[in-house]
Amino acid sequence: MKEEYYNVIGVMSGTSLDGVDLAHIQFSVKDKKWNFNIFKSETVPYTSAWVQTLKTAVDFSEINLKKLNHEYTVLLASIISDFISRHKIENLDAVCSHGHTILHQPEKGITLQIGNLPEISNLLLQTVVCDFRVQDVQLGGQGAPLVPIGDRVLFPEYEYCMNLGGFSNVSFEETGSRIAFDISPVNTVLNYYANQLGFDYDDKGQISATGLINDSLLDELNNLDFYKQKHPKSLGFEFVKGTVLPVIERHEINIADKMRSFTEHVALQIAIALPNKKGTLLITGGGAYNDFLIERIQFHLPSIKIIIPENKILEFKEAVIFALLGVLKLRGEINVLSSVTGAKADHSSGYIYKPK
Repeated sequence: MKEEYYNVIGVMSGTSLDGVDLAHIQFSVKDKKWNFNIFKSETVPYTSAWVQTLKTAVDFSEINLKKLNHEYTVLLASIISDFISRHKIENLDAVCSHGHTILHQPEKGITLQIGNLPEISNLLLQTVVCDFRVQDVQLGGQGAPLVPIGDRVLFPEYEYCMNLGGFSNVSFEETGSRIAFDISPVNTVLNYYANQLGFDYDDKGQISATGLINDSLLDELNNLDFYKQKHPKSLGFEFVKGTVLPVIERHEINIADKMRSFTEHVALQIAIALPNKKGTLLITGGGAYNDFLIERIQFHLPSIKIIIPENKILEFKEAVIFALLGVLKLRGEINVLSSVTGAKADHSSGYIYKPK
């Protein structure tokens, strides 16, 4: 069988709101073995106004959400178009875009990623593959996490693949099936408190490292019902706003102590989540730069070898994997695993839009 190639752009916007990740990638596949090469990659930050809008959109009315969806689709198209133009990218097979999650309540059959309107294809004059979560929720799944099939296909050498972003999630093989689930909030909470101190984020975990653990807060966080649920399970910002922040705010302690206690909570929940405490753990996402958090994870998992990859993969792994999901959709192949999401069956998810 001859080798096949795909020239695509992967686009991802995560809950940490640091911006839109874009990666120009070439995939090759031969005899079901996939390889990839990242040519150009960058994160385009949101304006402060857009950050505020995306933070508060969970409370928007249906009419305002529709307006936001249109405006964000136009914004996203302009960001992608500029990326294509500046890097002189030609002959694309597709732009594969996640969009930005505003609502994620799979137990109610609801998930909304804005920026996935059909008009994006006309604005870009490109084939666009997008909106990967909706079909899975319709099939009774969590609609998340979707990255695990990419972990299986592109990073099979690691026992565990973990993303530390707005939330932490992990994937691994267990008795022939890929298992994956969200573990806990991470940067959605740490950034919230760093913002109160005038910082965009806790650089290398330096603020958290100065704080003291509040045992009462730590116990209360660790005893939240979500952590007692079995997988498949996933989280949205609703959990942070409605559950986690109110718990933290009930404790009258300084912000550094809140952040220190929460960091310990994140590290503990990660340690609990891994069924076998040995092997290699690939960590990507913005949280991989939080040296103090990585130190605490290593403390609770002394027999695990933590691997933090080169910057391109560390920062753009999710953009790469959503590009892969798009390519698999174009090929008519499975790109969402029911063992991960709890859907009725494995399926090929997403919508393909072609310019008119």
